[in-house]
Amino acid sequence: MMAPYLQIIALLEMSLTCAVVLMILLQKLSSTEIPLLIRVLIVLLLGNLFFWPLGMSLELPLSAYVRGVTGELSIMTMLLLWSSILPAAQKTPLGFKVPLAIIAIVFYPLALGFGMFDPYVWGYGSIGFLGAVILFALVCGLAGWTKGVWLISVAIIAWAAHWHESANLWDYLLDPFLAIWALFAIPSTIYQKRREKAQSGYLFRAG
Repeated sequence: MMAPYLQIIALLEMSLTCAVVLMILLQKLSSTEIPLLIRVLIVLLLGNLFFWPLGMSLELPLSAYVRGVTGELSIMTMLLLWSSILPAAQKTPLGFKVPLAIIAIVFYPLALGFGMFDPYVWGYGSIGFLGAVILFALVCGLAGWTKGVWLISVAIIAWAAHWHESANLWDYLLDPFLAIWALFAIPSTIYQKRREKAQSGYLFRAG
């Protein structure tokens, strides 16, 4: 009974995600800051284009073809993307990217069978794993990144409510795209911090 609703939810999420990705690219190409209202209108327009079948030779919505290639995205990935178009959005700290990258490097080889145990099974209701995720959220809060607390909380709530077809908590927290983003974002963030530090030292050095 819930399968049709889950499919509609998945298409809505993918349509919105595709629209947000295009909006981010448009903002990067623009020389000026696009107002929030315009951003929202563009996302809604593009989201509709991805959600509804366009006819012609396409029997399914564009988002269905994208989802067929990418698979189901995690709640964490979608929320990070969606929130990035908001004004004054908090930057994702390096203290989140590094643990995420380490977890991905360890998790995916083991989940694919390169090891004596499979951590993916922990996602099926393991109290210890759930406790570790909640503890990580608390650490994010203590470090001052409240956005991370909300992201992880929403992902846990979505898992508990069986928002997606998967019943595994890992699928709500992590996906290959998020892992790849974390791996590439770490050196970029370090370089940017060093560049800002060098510029600050140049501007305020004793003359």
